[in-house]
Amino acid sequence: MDPGPAAAGGAGEEGPSASSTPDDPPPPLAPTAPPAQPQQPLSRYESQKRRDWNTFLQYLRNHRPPLSLARCSGAHVIEFLKYLDQFGKTRVHAPGCTHFGLPNPPAPCACPLKQAWGSLDALIGRLRAAYDENDGRPESNPFGAKAVGIYLREVKANQAKARGIPYEKKRKRKRLPGTAPVEGSSAGGGEATVAGAFSSSAASEGSSAPPTSS
Repeated sequence: MDPGPAAAGGAGEEGPSASSTPDDPPPPLAPTAPPAQPQQPLSRYESQKRRDWNTFLQYLRNHRPPLSLARCSGAHVIEFLKYLDQFGKTRVHAPGCTHFGLPNPPAPCACPLKQAWGSLDALIGRLRAAYDENDGRPESNPFGAKAVGIYLREVKANQAKARGIPYEKKRKRKRLPGTAPVEGSSAGGGEATVAGAFSSSAASEGSSAPPTSS
């Protein structure tokens, strides 16, 4: 027998398998990060609440002596509200003014401008919520102190007499299912946004004349 061809054939079959290498698998694809979700813009209320909170913190830093949030009490909140009167736009007539008690004075007078009661009431509501959201304990919330509520009621009564505008809580009208709410039916609905007028001014000018705690 001639083993040559068989041997040659066998060698020929083994050669390619011994010298060839399998193709390398493709590298795994890097995981793609999910597209960033667009940040939802803050509502008008949330934006105003944030500005008011930053204004109050700036006021505490400029206080003489500096005051920490943990040591803030209802008395300091009332101090803050009185301080904001310098940025007010509501004319409050003094008892000796000839326009005292007139809702529509016929001429201007020199009585001071102050923050309207509705603006202060809305401001305290936003700051009270902001305090709770910033890890504050509800039981120690200075904006919910009894003294602050008494002060707001006094401001409300005094401004009602001085301006001749009684502040009466409007009754909510019952509406049928499927109907839109009546515009202006909520009490004090238009006053909440007025408080934003002093936010930026108070933050930038707060260091000029913050009251000194006695």
